[in-house]
Amino acid sequence: MTGKEKPKAAAKATDKATDTPEGERIAKVLSRAGIASRREAERLIELGEVKVNGKVITSPALNVTARDKITVRGEPVAEPEPPRLWLYYKPEGLVTSAADEKGRDTVFDHLPEDMPRVMSVGRLDLNSEGLLLLTNDGELKRRLELPSTGWLRKYRVRVKGNPTEPEIEPLRKGITIEGEKFLPMEVKLDRHQGANAWLTVGLREGKNREIRRAMSHIGLTVNRLIRTSYGPFRLNELKPGEVEEVKPRILRDQLGLSDPEATARPKRTTEKPAPRSSGGATAKPARKMLKPGEGLKTLSDAWKKATRPPARGADDRPPTDRPKPPRGTGSRPGPRPKGPRQG
Repeated sequence: MTGKEKPKAAAKATDKATDTPEGERIAKVLSRAGIASRREAERLIELGEVKVNGKVITSPALNVTARDKITVRGEPVAEPEPPRLWLYYKPEGLVTSAADEKGRDTVFDHLPEDMPRVMSVGRLDLNSEGLLLLTNDGELKRRLELPSTGWLRKYRVRVKGNPTEPEIEPLRKGITIEGEKFLPMEVKLDRHQGANAWLTVGLREGKNREIRRAMSHIGLTVNRLIRTSYGPFRLNELKPGEVEEVKPRILRDQLGLSDPEATARPKRTTEKPAPRSSGGATAKPARKMLKPGEGLKTLSDAWKKATRPPARGADDRPPTDRPKPPRGTGSRPGPRPKGPRQG
């Protein structure tokens, strides 16, 4: 191979890299903007509900940039907001979906009016209650739902009957129902209450009606199911129907998200006043970057200088050399009045 052929190969590779479309997939952009999940966004595109630069698109195989104008059902898609997360106590009897074909009430019908458009992280059955995570960011929703997160989800489960330890042991080892394998669960028998018993169940999967099906497999019927935690997020003192937003700092710490305000925070600087010119105008002050610890040292030196006592002159005397005030006129007490001596 001659030396002249190598530049051609490099140029060919450069051309191939240049052909890669810029931007992001349209479904991902819609998901990040909180319009819908990626799968739902693709369905909206196939139905002709999405336009890019005024033209209807019918395939999600399209990359868009910030320069493109996107509308969904005639409404413009705004810039994505920072990811936010809410804890919601889902009451029993509500469907966890944006719309229900049977006309039943959904969780979104009962959220506060001042909440933005949100999506649920996973689902809870119609007859289940407890912690449901809500987010405005489709990518965050997808990330929280991935099995690779390995987050433990805990439930308080009330079953009919009085189960024993040997009866619930198969759940701890993992079971197979109609050919479908269920991973081992964390099961703790809390107490018996009349004809019922309370269990604490922890699982890392999210299969449809997983706990109910598993309990039924060992001969138990679930008559109440409450999700109490989802990974590090807990139901705590929330009551049915209440919503509480997770603080951004906690969200960043738990998920390793970047701080959107970090890049906007100005670095600390110290400015020296510029001397006045003859015309009275002040020149633009020069900025000096402080090294770590330098600002505290500068402040300490300035404080010592401001509080340092003046140098003594020829006429200066320390407080002990000052003339004593006459008795009775200063702070010292005057002579005691004479009188009969007591004793």
